Amino acid sequence: MPFLEPFNEVLVEMLGPLGPLIAVGALGLLLILIVLLALPKGRDDPLDKLKRDAGGRTARGPEAGRTLRQRDGGSPKLDRFANFLEPKDEKELSSARLKMLQAGYPSKSAVRTFHAVQFGLAMSLLVVGVLMALVNSVNNEIAPHILAVYMVGPAFVGYYLPKYWIERRRTARQQEITEGFPDALDLMLVCVEAGQSLDQSILRVAREMRTGYPALSEEFEMVSHEVKAGKERVAVLKDMSERCGVQDVQSFVTVLVQSATFGTSIADALRVYAAEMRDKRVMRAEEKANVLPTKLTLGTMMLTVPPLMIILVGPSVYGIFTSLGGGVLSP
Repeated sequence: MPFLEPFNEVLVEMLGPLGPLIAVGALGLLLILIVLLALPKGRDDPLDKLKRDAGGRTARGPEAGRTLRQRDGGSPKLDRFANFLEPKDEKELSSARLKMLQAGYPSKSAVRTFHAVQFGLAMSLLVVGVLMALVNSVNNEIAPHILAVYMVGPAFVGYYLPKYWIERRRTARQQEITEGFPDALDLMLVCVEAGQSLDQSILRVAREMRTGYPALSEEFEMVSHEVKAGKERVAVLKDMSERCGVQDVQSFVTVLVQSATFGTSIADALRVYAAEMRDKRVMRAEEKANVLPTKLTLGTMMLTVPPLMIILVGPSVYGIFTSLGGGVLSP
């Protein structure tokens, strides 16, 4: 458009070839901030209202002013942007909550906090990328596609970094549960055979495993507390298998549910399954040991073969070169 040409010339003169694009991006960021600040505050949670009414009569000390959602780890600032930060699809929201649980974040606002961190980190690194592009475009002449990489690259990293962190935490937690589960089963079998009930043995295992395997201890403690609260044991165990996301725990829950359904001895079921877990752990160790030579083959070839070829073939190549060249190799 003719009336925009003066603005384009000014932007190109000030910001370089990508001046109009940078201006449009800055305007978009400004509009996003305005929309976020203008979002209406969410409706008060009825549970928060009841808690405030009860807190005025019974609460004491610095905890008196805190709402129920704040006690669960939530944030009123994030509650204001709940519709923006949480997925609209119920299936997607459930999947995100399950990933947060498996990564070790049981808070109700974990999904909301994750999306807030993801959005804030992406926007912050986008601003950093724009500043880097501006500095580089002023000092040196850089191709437009390189400038685009400077601007979009940090934002891309900032968007996917929280996802990478969650997946890493999730994998590490599942690995910890897998490694500590055979020991937990052995200890649970000892407790059951000593005369304790299943609930008492689960609580004892949670206390004993707290130092070595804190993730597994947290899961057993949660099972114990939910059973004490009156929740059905079968539902509690199934929830534990979903939170862990480990095949061994799911099989263990299936064994306990079948044992309770058919009325068989829990000690016998634990004895058989604990023996299988010990054998499975030995098999996993043997599998890693058998895979190790294959993984070392590439490194061995890269670090051993080139020096060996130089030692064996080098003198021959030098002799052939000097013979064909008719003299000593010149420096």
